[in-house]
Amino acid sequence: MPAMRDTTGWTFMKMHGLGNDFVVVDGRARAFDMTPALATALADRHRGVGFDQLAVITAPADGTGEGTNDGADAHLTFYNADGSLSAACGNATRCIARHIMDGTGRRALRLTTDRGVLLAEDAGNGLTSINMGPPQLDWAEIPLAHEMDTLHLPIDGDPVATGMGNPHCTFFVEDAEAVDLASFGPAHEHHPLYPLRTNVQVAQVIGPDRIRMRVWERGTGITLASGSSSCATGVAAARRGLTGRKVEIVLDGGTLTIDWRADGVWMTGGTAHVFDGVLTEAFLEALA
Repeated sequence: MPAMRDTTGWTFMKMHGLGNDFVVVDGRARAFDMTPALATALADRHRGVGFDQLAVITAPADGTGEGTNDGADAHLTFYNADGSLSAACGNATRCIARHIMDGTGRRALRLTTDRGVLLAEDAGNGLTSINMGPPQLDWAEIPLAHEMDTLHLPIDGDPVATGMGNPHCTFFVEDAEAVDLASFGPAHEHHPLYPLRTNVQVAQVIGPDRIRMRVWERGTGITLASGSSSCATGVAAARRGLTGRKVEIVLDGGTLTIDWRADGVWMTGGTAHVFDGVLTEAFLEALA
């Protein structure tokens, strides 16, 4: 279990992007061993802290940390509420980027994740932009179980498959509010076409380049917002010819702007650093 138990307490930050909430641990100054069991315990909103995803900040793999074109500023690792790993978490990345930029005065960062290098920029007016990288559109990259047209999956409802470092399944519907997401989401998260499970979106085009979207996140459930899901939905809508490549995604927790450019899918929105906390030794010892 975590090495920090030899000292008193363990600090963390609670953040959210449009209500998509996170526990963030900065491991750059204090090393520890995060485990799936510990992540799951922390995710419990009654007996732990509660989160949609957990993010761990560590030093960049190349060890430079100088933020130059050749080096990254930090590495991010993400856990879902069930303790499983996720290669990407767009809203958590924006929250952490804002935290680092506010602490350093920087306006641009390079962050590494299992998704790859992500560029972050201060978008002004308290907003933060992240380049989530090019979408994965080939069936093997997403991944799907076998070769197929990712623009029209052989699933009732004719969804679109997209990879954003994690797999997505986007259904375009007439009324997003009418979908029983609590049952629809898990039924498709575990669809056999998705060997690694999938995030599930129900999306309704509500105006020119404007989409109402609700999301079920794999390993977590219904969330108020999802950055990677918003990117996937924006890409899917553009591929279907339903919108242009720059759209507003209206989520339960607020609105994100998605802009699919030549260099990747940029996501812009607000963030919040809610509070800092300290886990007690009693809580940590109870997990032993």
